[in-house]
Amino acid sequence: MIYKVSDNIISVLGFSSSENYQAVKEGKTGLRCYEQGFGLPEMFVASLLDEEKLNDAFFDLPQTTKIKYTKLEKAAILSIYQALAHTDINPSDDEVLYVFSTTKGNIELLDENNNDYEHQRVYLWRSAQLIAEYFGNRNQPLVVSNACISGVSAQIAAVRYLMAGRYKYAIVTGAEMLSKFIISGFQSFKALSKQICKPFDKYRTGLNLGEAAATIIYASAEQDIIHKDTLIYENGAVCNDANHISGPSRTGEGLFNAITKTIKGMNKNDISFINAHGTATPYNDDMESVAIGRAELENIPVNSLKAYFGHTLGAAGILETIISAEALQDNVILKSLGCDELGVAASLCVNRNVTASCKNKFLKLMSGFGGSNAAIVLSKYISQNV
Repeated sequence: MIYKVSDNIISVLGFSSSENYQAVKEGKTGLRCYEQGFGLPEMFVASLLDEEKLNDAFFDLPQTTKIKYTKLEKAAILSIYQALAHTDINPSDDEVLYVFSTTKGNIELLDENNNDYEHQRVYLWRSAQLIAEYFGNRNQPLVVSNACISGVSAQIAAVRYLMAGRYKYAIVTGAEMLSKFIISGFQSFKALSKQICKPFDKYRTGLNLGEAAATIIYASAEQDIIHKDTLIYENGAVCNDANHISGPSRTGEGLFNAITKTIKGMNKNDISFINAHGTATPYNDDMESVAIGRAELENIPVNSLKAYFGHTLGAAGILETIISAEALQDNVILKSLGCDELGVAASLCVNRNVTASCKNKFLKLMSGFGGSNAAIVLSKYISQNV
């Protein structure tokens, strides 16, 4: 079996998983309106990390090199460091694999006026290499960049390496910082909401973007790492319906296939909740409702975390898995903030209040550009000695 042994979230809501989880449980959002920023003419709603706060936290870490790190790299390193602090793992060990999830990396460095960093820093492999080297690890890190499903895809890839016996531990980190390129790109799609997003709501008008770094550490079966808060990675799948470069399949074909492959052989009644992608764009939310219904999961509570953090792109699949894992351990189902009146294509049980649940699994869904879809299931560890 593969176990989740530690995690961390760096976001506008806090610099630890527990801080972020408590904020979400209390219904707090990190999103706010920015009348200007990144040299853009239009206002936008987003969650942006306080760079001064991030720098202060980063420079409290052991400074092992004289390399000048970007904001994204600092956040990723800080997140890994905080996750490792709860373990006895030697981060430089050959049995440790680093997996880096991002969609854009340091894309802002393509600006012709930016001369502060080496040219190679625009490449995802270079950032991943520098992050791993900070911890003294010389293994080649694995980079996963697969649109919005990157964070879940990265977890699936990491688990496969562990199951193959290639490594003992996998440190899976997702990080994303916003830039003029990213925000203007979504504005050109007319995909951004000018208010805090409303996933699955009848009057949803689009998504918000967010900055974050998040880390999950997975380990192969080891009795000394198992404790009452340990979760088990049960299964996962990635499917692509190749429907359109940006538009999701109206029948939810790819997501339906990912769900059915992931939950095959499981008792659906054991699933406490579904943490959906839930971007609050008209077509994504409709597609998810159809796929969930086709999988006969329409009566299972569903939530989205996008109205708390925004869409954190390459970090989203990891961040949202961590928050969902905290909720599972806390025996609650979190509120899907922003859904006042359901308005999707198929019947869906959107959770509109924090509710109790003692079931032992959750299903995490992600979908993205190019027809990409992914799903994973994590469950509570139940001691065989009980």
